Amino acid sequence: MKRIVFAASVSAMAVTVSVGAAEARDQIRIVGSSTVFPYTQAVAEEFGNITDFAAPVTESTGTGGGMQIFCGGVGVDHPDITGASRAMKQSEYELCVQNGVDSITEVQIGSDGLSIAHSVDGPEMDLTKAQIFQALAAEVEVDGKVVPNPYTRWNEIDPSLPDAEITVFGPPPTSGTRDAFVELVMIEGCAAFPAIQALEASRKEEVCQRMRTDGPFIEAGENDNLIVQRLQADHNALGIFGYSFLYENQDTLKAVAVEGVKPTPETIADESYTVARPLFFYVKNVHRGVIPGLQEFVEEYVSEEAMGPGGYLEERGLIPLDDQRREEVRKAAIEGKNFTRFTQ
Repeated sequence: MKRIVFAASVSAMAVTVSVGAAEARDQIRIVGSSTVFPYTQAVAEEFGNITDFAAPVTESTGTGGGMQIFCGGVGVDHPDITGASRAMKQSEYELCVQNGVDSITEVQIGSDGLSIAHSVDGPEMDLTKAQIFQALAAEVEVDGKVVPNPYTRWNEIDPSLPDAEITVFGPPPTSGTRDAFVELVMIEGCAAFPAIQALEASRKEEVCQRMRTDGPFIEAGENDNLIVQRLQADHNALGIFGYSFLYENQDTLKAVAVEGVKPTPETIADESYTVARPLFFYVKNVHRGVIPGLQEFVEEYVSEEAMGPGGYLEERGLIPLDDQRREEVRKAAIEGKNFTRFTQ
């Protein structure tokens, strides 16, 4: 027997989508991050099972792509929620406002360890951020000069690393995972090289952030499951994706340590694994009370049964927020607190 989720009231909500138009869509539509997608899909399936509402339609478009679609406008032709593996950028918020999406709630669902992994049959690896930068940057420092990346094998960077070709499958520029990887790994790794740090600011930014395009780094699209499949087929290749994909494939994949630490729920939560990032979804508040089940879906997503310790999202690899932060997020999500980071 299905239970009915009763929605809390959302104060001061200006609903501008007509009821007649809403009747054209009786399912919640969700886009966004491939990293957040498995969690959203799990909540959507649970929501469809425990309520009388239709299960939401979820689509993995990448964080950047999801923001573009989400911010495209209001009404049934536009999605209600977008998932994100990074926070919304100011330019994205401005696009939303420009298109009438001016009441948005930001919901942090938990934390994720951005993982570098490979086949369980591959060699054990422990990489510094500087070594990862040397492997994947378009330009690197060699003998005090900034040059096109000459490295094709790991042991050319450091003799202690495997004598194997550098092959790394990673996310495209539209992905929040790519943004996070550049910020948490590439830029930090770049800081180890004095000739690069001595460059003029805009040139330094370019060198620190630009990924190589000559073969060793391969953009694998927004479907992280395809990266997993490629790693299972090539034991020397590495892949970059969210922790949930490593967690779900522990029988065939293992983590590469970064700065001596592998991603685990414990190391991500205590931040000893330094490639961790928050995960979010964003709600178009004007659609609450108009798109059937949207308010109730948000309540299910932020429930203890979903995002709390021992919840069904933790079982899929999500690292829960601490008790106080989780309660703050839950209250803001249910009440439809307006996103104000760029308006204060």
